[in-house]
Amino acid sequence: MVRRGTYSIVARDPETGELGAAVQSHWFSVGSIVTWARPGVGAVCTQSVAEPAYGSRLLEALAGGTAPAHALRGLLEADPAARFRQVAVIAPAGAPVTHTGAGCIAFAGHAAGDDFSVQANMMASDAVWPAMAEAFTRTTGSLARRMLAALRGAEAAGGDARGRQSSALVVVPAEGEAWQKTVDLRVEDAAEPLDELERLLTLHDAYALATHGDDLTGEGHHTEAGEAYRAAAALAPDNHELLFWAGLAEFDHGDRALGLTQVRRAIALQPGWRGLLSRLEPEIAPAAARVLVALDEPQPSE
Repeated sequence: MVRRGTYSIVARDPETGELGAAVQSHWFSVGSIVTWARPGVGAVCTQSVAEPAYGSRLLEALAGGTAPAHALRGLLEADPAARFRQVAVIAPAGAPVTHTGAGCIAFAGHAAGDDFSVQANMMASDAVWPAMAEAFTRTTGSLARRMLAALRGAEAAGGDARGRQSSALVVVPAEGEAWQKTVDLRVEDAAEPLDELERLLTLHDAYALATHGDDLTGEGHHTEAGEAYRAAAALAPDNHELLFWAGLAEFDHGDRALGLTQVRRAIALQPGWRGLLSRLEPEIAPAAARVLVALDEPQPSE
């Protein structure tokens, strides 16, 4: 048996209907093992002596109409290693259900609220999971941010007795195809995986805004698209992809000089953007041809 010290959370946003799971552990690629979620069906964390099959089997059972408690109980009763398992499951409605087997290495335990369950094993102290619950309940914002706060709470209380290595966070919408995810991030190996997870989550939010800008552009709403691109670039100011599109939007519907400066900076970071300008259709980037001309104009200091 491989014992994996882990802390995690499954949660539900009662306003949006989103479901999610997040985890941190001193184990390589913990997200490939622990976190599972399906739109409109549920979210699962399976850990300690982890059996990944719990994730897929619980989601299948929930999709078929089985109640979480009944589904988890059935799997545990058929599992000779149930005493070493730690599993949590939450559905779109009803209380979460959690099992912490008596064989889980101390400190181990779980705590639950109406819309979440936090669970941990092989921790530095028995304050970890209560700290996670407190952090989740006192934090506002998106479900992803609240789950990240719960992981941060675990670290503040001592975290995994062995330290840190990998983390993951997944959020799924209230309904949709099985493959659809609102957020799906994994840090496979890092000295500070939660710092990296937070950086990736911010970048995810920036790209979500940029994607919204793309959708608005496709609908011909270029002014609104420009606002989305600018917001995206503000979240990730050193990302040349977002800087380029924000610059085009700014040039077309805002401060022409600022937009050109942003495009120049993007090209300085990645020269390939200049060549791309000549290949952008007006439906995609109405300002592209004008920006290309403006790039060759003398700058005020020249």
